Amino acid sequence: MSENPRVLSGIQPTGIPHLGNYLGAIRNWVAEQDRHDNFFCVVDQHAITVPYAPDELRQNVRSLVGLLVASGLDPARCALFVQSHVAEHTELAWLLTCNTPMGWLSRMTQFKDKSQGQQESVGAGLFTYPALMAADILLYDTATVPVGDDQKQHVELTRDIATSFNHRFGDVFTIPEPVIREVGARVMGLDDPTKKMSKSTDGQFHAIGMLDTAKVIQKKFNRAVTDSQTEIVFDETRPGVTNLLTIHQALSGQTKEQLESHFSGKGYGDLKKELGALVVENLAPIQQRYNELTEDPQTLDQILAAGAARAQAVAGQTMTRVREAMGLR
Repeated sequence: MSENPRVLSGIQPTGIPHLGNYLGAIRNWVAEQDRHDNFFCVVDQHAITVPYAPDELRQNVRSLVGLLVASGLDPARCALFVQSHVAEHTELAWLLTCNTPMGWLSRMTQFKDKSQGQQESVGAGLFTYPALMAADILLYDTATVPVGDDQKQHVELTRDIATSFNHRFGDVFTIPEPVIREVGARVMGLDDPTKKMSKSTDGQFHAIGMLDTAKVIQKKFNRAVTDSQTEIVFDETRPGVTNLLTIHQALSGQTKEQLESHFSGKGYGDLKKELGALVVENLAPIQQRYNELTEDPQTLDQILAAGAARAQAVAGQTMTRVREAMGLR
């Protein structure tokens, strides 16, 4: 077991990360990479539970790793690796699947949402997805898992799986704790602030991509949905303006009271213009560093090889315990 608390964070390579990914996860990872023994996993095997293009997946993985490093993740201070580069993930996922009741998996809301109306045709991997996520977490004796509130259910299932496994086979796994960020943890779509910002949602004005130009960013904010009222305040019954203020709060660090006072007497145009400039200011240095990294493919190759080796060293120890406990060695 790890002597220091270990934190595992995962992100799917399903496209260029957006502002919600940055504020809800990536920026927090960068800020906390010295506080724990951090493992950051690009979960490409989760991405293949739905139809995909191999060449696009391969490129998405490299683009994502480049953006993570450009955002401030230091491969010398953390383990940054790709899920499929560590074979123990799929081995443990199968062993956990064999010890997880179907009833537990069938209660997962993400499967219900993604398979709606097509349960006869979707791949079985979408149904067993939570077992793979549990394997990702449990392989590394993970103490804490930073998640969005939509993923908390999966971490709770991981806890149930680990507890059940330990009860049956002995004290093998660390029981992880989910941690949800309050500010910026749930950035909503600009075109529909009732839905979480997502890479998979259609609509050119839905999300702010981390590689969007300044002109595109401002255009998207200008088109962001608000309402017919004039007061700029945090109000759960007004999701559009609340979403814009939440993004501002996450980037500026101002309190709700400070922001409401700042925008008192101003209009939505003022808010959108200021917010666009604030986002551009935060993303510009990341984009510059990303361009430098992607010009040298060998640098990314070296980062990924080193990260996989570090992850495999820990995962291999875990699997030795698991196989012995299950009678497989």
